[in-house]
Amino acid sequence: MDHVVLERGEVANTWRNERWDSLRLLTPNWQTRLPGFSYEGENPDGFMTMPEVVDFIDRYARLIHAPIETRATVTSVRQGSNSYEVVANGKIIKADAVVLATGGFNLPRLPAVAADLPPYLKSVTAFDYKRPSDVSNGGVLVVGAAATGIQIADEMLRSGRDVTVAVGEHVRMPRVYRGKDIQWWLEKIGRLDERYDEVDDIVRARHVASPQLVGTRERATLDLNALTARGARLVGRLGAIVGDRAQLSGSLRNVCALADLKLIRLLDMIDEWIEDDGPAGALGPPTRLPPTVVDDDPLLNLDLASGEIQTVVWATGYRPDYSWLDVPVLDRKGEIRHDGGIVTDSPGLYRIGLNFLRRRKSSFIHGAGDDARDIANHLARYLATGAPNDLVTSNSPAG
Repeated sequence: MDHVVLERGEVANTWRNERWDSLRLLTPNWQTRLPGFSYEGENPDGFMTMPEVVDFIDRYARLIHAPIETRATVTSVRQGSNSYEVVANGKIIKADAVVLATGGFNLPRLPAVAADLPPYLKSVTAFDYKRPSDVSNGGVLVVGAAATGIQIADEMLRSGRDVTVAVGEHVRMPRVYRGKDIQWWLEKIGRLDERYDEVDDIVRARHVASPQLVGTRERATLDLNALTARGARLVGRLGAIVGDRAQLSGSLRNVCALADLKLIRLLDMIDEWIEDDGPAGALGPPTRLPPTVVDDDPLLNLDLASGEIQTVVWATGYRPDYSWLDVPVLDRKGEIRHDGGIVTDSPGLYRIGLNFLRRRKSSFIHGAGDDARDIANHLARYLATGAPNDLVTSNSPAG
């Protein structure tokens, strides 16, 4: 299919310019693969730094001779009379089909309570955060305890800051279980290949917090217990700010207990798979992480005027930016209505690169290949038949 790839910056632009300095992939090197291209270095169990990710994607683009136009900022995608019109750098490109591959991490997702933060406190989003030295001296409140929140909290602790973490829903995981990386187990038991049409509530599944994983040379487990062992203070979810006081949820113990329970269920599932179909050879014994340690009486409010906290870091997730999309396919929450990446409200329009788009692994680099294959197969049938997207079904053998 004749096509062009429009990139607003450089190849791998997000990895180059929109992540913090010390970030590494949370998936191991052996799992970093794209169709016909995979990691071939000497450290398969390591984790790529951001420059290494950039190099990996850049080499792939050159390997497949991708027809990329860099520095091509798209300002509008709209429906023309018989095609789509894509406006980039003032030029109009007409296309029979358009695949939106802009990712889901274009802007910080801030809760409404952020607007009530007193002006004497510094406010930093995870999107803008680069390194601890950029954050004012003094105590830090990290809002959010998914992968981003715990990594930034850990980095702040190591820089000598006093850190408070406002904990919401999170997914707890060990880095290594029974001698293998947890991602190895998730791949082996088929968890990562679970399809979007095989889960009971795909909307909730797509909004589950990213797992508490970090890629380090030591293959260390980073969870709330690791943070409190280094001196962090845990409080409940930030519910409201009234004047100089931050009101905190009283459900911290229950939220942590639920995350612990889900972790046990996952490890039980792995143990059952090992017993029934597991690999031959020695494996470590079944183990369980200790329960998350929570104070008997966690704080229910914080005095923001006390000077104890100087900066709030919002690790509350990201959201896509559709300000340039002039096609009426957004729902009331500003998200694209789609069926596994196929935008049924607008034939010939596709979405790729979102969390759990077609499979649980969709948001990982190694999940892009299968999703792209499905979308490309569907797109080819659409171009050949001209049938609306809901007639070229997503449940056909090709995708």
